[in-house]
Order: sequence, then C-alpha cells, then structure tokens
Amino acid sequence: MTTTEPPIIALIGAGTIGTAWAVVFAAAGMPVRLYDAETARLPTALDMARARLSDLAAHGLIDGDMDDIMARITPAANLETALAGADHVQENAPEDLDLKRDLLARVAAIAPAGCTIASSTSFIEPSRLFGHVKGRERCLVLHPGNPPFLIRVVEVVPAPFTAPETVARCNALLTRAAMAPIAVNKEVEGFVFNRLQGALLREAYCLVRDGVTTAADIDRIVRDGMGIRLAVTGPFENADLNAQGGIEGHAKRMGPSYARLGAERGQNDPWTDEMVATVAAERRAALPLDRKDARAAWRDRAVMTILRARRGLFD
Repeated sequence: MTTTEPPIIALIGAGTIGTAWAVVFAAAGMPVRLYDAETARLPTALDMARARLSDLAAHGLIDGDMDDIMARITPAANLETALAGADHVQENAPEDLDLKRDLLARVAAIAPAGCTIASSTSFIEPSRLFGHVKGRERCLVLHPGNPPFLIRVVEVVPAPFTAPETVARCNALLTRAAMAPIAVNKEVEGFVFNRLQGALLREAYCLVRDGVTTAADIDRIVRDGMGIRLAVTGPFENADLNAQGGIEGHAKRMGPSYARLGAERGQNDPWTDEMVATVAAERRAALPLDRKDARAAWRDRAVMTILRARRGLFD
C-alpha cells in the first residue's frame, strides 16, 4: 500500500456489515471488491450500498458523486478474484468461530503476502481466529460500530503475534477512510464497545425483571437523558465536568454508592485510589481544572445543538 495510490480493499461477506464497509471505503476513494459465498446476495448488497449513499448524500455526509463512489465497488465472482492484488482484507462472515477460522485460513492461503487481514468479529479474540493461519503476524480484529458508515469508531485488536507494523498500517487505513481507530491493548472477549454496551443492557434487563421500571422508560431515560450528554462527552469526561473537583471529586463522593450498586449484582470492583488516579491523570492532561468551566459551557451548547436537531423527532 502506498500513500499516493488508494489501497485495494477485499470485503469477504456482503451482509449488513460487509456492505457498510463497502460504503466507507468506496466513499474514501478506495477500490472495493465485494465477495460473498452466496453470489445471489451481491446485487442486493449493491442496492443496499446505493441506498445508504443516497441517505448520506441527502444529509450532506459524503463528498463526491454517488455514481463515482458506486463505480468503485466491484462484485467478485469468487474468492480468488476478490483477493487478487488486495492491500487489505476485511472478513465479515457470521459470528461463528469454526466458520470464521476455516474462511480465514483460506483467505490467508490466497491473499498477497503484503496485505493485512482483519475480521469484523464483535466478540471473538484474534488469537482464537488467527492462531492457525499462514502469516498470522499480518492478522488482527477491526471491530466497527454498527453501522460503520455512521458510527465512525473501529476497535483495533491485535493478537500477541500481530506485528506492530500491521497495527500501524490498519490505523493509517482507517484514518484515511475517515474512521477513528480505538486501541485495544489486551485481548478480552467482546473488546471495549460490547463490554460497555453489555454492562448497560445487563442492568437494564435487571431493572425490568425486578419491576423497577419498564423497557420503554429505560429507552427514554437513555435516549433523552444520559444519551444526550454522552453524545458529546464520554463517561469519564462527563463525570469530570459535572463534579466539583473533577473526576477525583466525583469518585470520592459517588464511588461508594456505585460500589454498593455493583455489589447488588455480585460485582466487586470498587474504584480504587490507583484506578481513579490513572483516569484523573489522563483527564488533567487533556483538560486542566482551570479550563473545566469553559469546557462544561461548550458541552452545554453542544447539547443544545442536538436538542434543536431532535426537535419534533419523537413527537
């Protein structure tokens, strides 16, 4: 892959995620080969890609002509055609370990020696996916938010055997495609996105089970409450801005209460002084306390912008 010529992308699997990846890479000027073992799925995938691009264009979220972007997406009749000359391979098969392992072994045996090979798996660690494949040092997981043409973060998850240059190449590729690479420094099932998402869903299910509230009201409190703030700031920055004394003050006052709530669910993970200090050091490097009020005012204005855009949406 060079910095002047666009990299060639091979997408293996033309379902929802594979088609969304096609939109992302093609919109960024990259030629895309789209392959699926069920070749009858390819026309539907192309129609879906065009519909996604049409929606993005209507909202001013893509640059360039839609027909030019679609022309960069080429259906491939077989795996060999899809992989020929590829710089990057993104596998998007169903979340089945055995299926993925077999498919990735075939891909690694055919793909050019210099290309990176990634899986879009949502939960499976790369060591379990790629431990048996040829040239495994060029392999890793790139887990996107769904759908990636809207949710522009991608978890970059190397295995212990993944070469550092593979990670660097994928970071550069994602940045070129206007995606935000998120470093996952340790293999854990579900990575970061789904662990955070799962924690919220676990508590939500328990609250419904225990008769505390309804599913509809949980959706409402997230959508119209915490979700509005978290669309602008993450959980650490939000706590940092909301509490006197920043994140350390928040942890001191709220930590014991959150520890009791966790203990109700059998979770014993109190916020230790060391944990809080690690997060606080990151926050103070990003935002000194004397700038906190200005940042909170910026957050409030950003929330107002979201509220204005949402006006009438849920009426």
